[in-house]
Order: sequence, then C-alpha cells, then structure tokens
Amino acid sequence: MTILVNRLDKRVTVYRPAGPTDEYGEPLNDPIEVCNIWAAIEPLQGREYFAAMQVNADVTTRIRIRYREGIDRTMIVKYGDHEFEILYVIHPQFAKKELQLMSKERQ
Repeated sequence: MTILVNRLDKRVTVYRPAGPTDEYGEPLNDPIEVCNIWAAIEPLQGREYFAAMQVNADVTTRIRIRYREGIDRTMIVKYGDHEFEILYVIHPQFAKKELQLMSKERQ
C-alpha cells in the first residue's frame, strides 16, 4: 500500500502523557508535545448511544501518517480543536512507509 503525499493535508500534533495519573486515570500534568506532522484524517464509523441520562457519540477515525518510530497507543493526536485518543497503531506490511492510527475523538 502506498501513501500519497497530497493526501497528508492536515497538520497535527502528537502528545504523550506526562507523569502520574490521579485515581480516575486522568493525567496530573499537561501532555508533552512529541512532534508536529502531516496527516490524513478519515472518519470511518460513528454511533450514538444513551448512557447515564445523556446521548453520547463515538466516532472512530483513521489517522494516516508517514512512518515514525515511537508512536504508541498511550499518545494523543490534536488537530485544531479536536483531540483523538489512539486506540491502536497499524503498521501496514511492516514496510516502514506509513502508520495508521485508529483513534476515537474525545468529547
């Protein structure tokens, strides 16, 4: 699978959590910026559900980036006002050409 350069049209920032978390699993410190990279952001699936007397929505999104070592599922991707939590990282054919970050947008 080849990745087309003209599809990487969004400038995103990757962050990693900093330090310890509280009793709810939330980080105590601000995340640390890892890199600014070009990416393609593709919403794949959306669903709405009713929980705790609220209507909630989940959108599964694929973020494609050029191959880069050190990206893992503990990281967060930010694009403008949107934050994406990385669910898992796909490395197609282990060709070191691209990474696909399957993620969920934070509400």
